[in-house]
Amino acid sequence: MPKIKLPTKSPHIDMTPMVDLFSVVLIFLMLTTTMRQPEPANVDTPFSISETKMDDFNSMTFLLAPDGKVFMNFDNGPDTLLAYRPKILAEMGKRYGIEFTPAELRNFQEQMSSMGVPIMQMKEWLNTTDNNLRTSLQTGIPMDSTDNQLANWILCARQVNPNIKASIKGDTKTKFEVVEKVLDILQDKNVNRFNLITNLEEAKINLEEIQQ
Repeated sequence: MPKIKLPTKSPHIDMTPMVDLFSVVLIFLMLTTTMRQPEPANVDTPFSISETKMDDFNSMTFLLAPDGKVFMNFDNGPDTLLAYRPKILAEMGKRYGIEFTPAELRNFQEQMSSMGVPIMQMKEWLNTTDNNLRTSLQTGIPMDSTDNQLANWILCARQVNPNIKASIKGDTKTKFEVVEKVLDILQDKNVNRFNLITNLEEAKINLEEIQQ
């Protein structure tokens, strides 16, 4: 008796649910992700084999450019309700007799990249929409003996956030005098512990030397 052959059918996979899921995830990422703003100066950090990671919060970072300009950045706190950045700017304004509007403070809070604007040009930097003008105003934070604004930024940052920690990100071509000046200012403000930001270099192990 001959066997009954069932008709063969190629399997069909419905990709509609997967496409819908991908669309939902993509929309969620687009709405919640913030684009990282470019730094005002390109810094080629030295290499090291340390794997210690930087803290995401409670940190102030000093960016030392090859041309000697010094920029600074600090986070907004582990909770967005803390709003450390606008509070620090408001404290700096009190020291220099500058009153920032709520819109300017909110704009400063949203600026997540390092800044190197003298405090007297801060209002112009916050209010302008001209990218070329914004770039030209980034002349570095003054740290002369007659106008040491970097020291005041450090002091205001520590007053607003006592748990803040310092990190230095310098270029391999940054002059030692600039690094020494920043270190002296930190120590003058009783900041004796800080981290150096470097690129991770793979450790090379010589088996012959170990066996010897």
